[in-house]
Amino acid sequence: MSLKRSDFRFFHRLRVRWAEVDMQKIVFNAHYLMYFDTAVTDYWRALALPYQETMEQLEGDLYVVKATVEFHASARVDDQIDVAMKCSRVGTSSLTFTGAIFRGDEHLITGELIYVFADPATQTSRPVPTALREALNGYEAGEAMTTVRVGPWSALGADAQRLRTAVFVEEQRIPKELEWDEADAVAVHAVAYNRLGRPVATGRMLPHEPGVARIGRMAVERPLRGGRLGRDVLHALMDAARARGDTEVMLHAQHSAEGFYARLGYERRGPAFEEAGIAHQEMVARL
Repeated sequence: MSLKRSDFRFFHRLRVRWAEVDMQKIVFNAHYLMYFDTAVTDYWRALALPYQETMEQLEGDLYVVKATVEFHASARVDDQIDVAMKCSRVGTSSLTFTGAIFRGDEHLITGELIYVFADPATQTSRPVPTALREALNGYEAGEAMTTVRVGPWSALGADAQRLRTAVFVEEQRIPKELEWDEADAVAVHAVAYNRLGRPVATGRMLPHEPGVARIGRMAVERPLRGGRLGRDVLHALMDAARARGDTEVMLHAQHSAEGFYARLGYERRGPAFEEAGIAHQEMVARL
């Protein structure tokens, strides 16, 4: 099967390592299945569907029943390759993923993975849930996978609280008394929801001083980090600040997130400091 890059909208990029090649410095055949499996994992992230939580919500799981690889040319050590993936068919109880590995525009490998959606307890197949079917078909059609809602704590607080508890209190071990404050009641909140209605990212905005808004409490569900969710929530809050006449936004970025904010136009201001036991940097952006 000959495929082109334009046949896909999802790509996972990687570089071939020495441990993955033989004496001729070409990739061991079995590693191509690993590449496809890794790409499928990131495909779920692109759909804003954390895999384990999604399967629990849908009361099922996916099991591989067939995997095939067709070889056209070999990848070599230090090659930068793109692993393309698409859901090419959604059957009654099965999903077919077609994959292709490219070095530049050269098509090296074709793969196909067939999964069956089944009851985890009995291992018997079940119909693919309508919500999952629509999410997969929607992604391949270029539709948005998330919706960001902006509003008060009274409307979004329950979902924002669940996310912030998981990220800040449980994962980062920030004391609860530092995480929750009276500002939530007056802040503008943003929550991103995936196609299954699950909240997957949040943030809030407060007035800092005349003309300046302060954004904080940015949290993204752990399996979905590295995608567009944080950016979408941040932009929604910046739009809300702009709509009320603010000309600048500021925030306290954790050290690990400085690069994320810098890529979105934020600049450092002042020295680094510690907040809740974590290194932070004040950053600002003009609206």
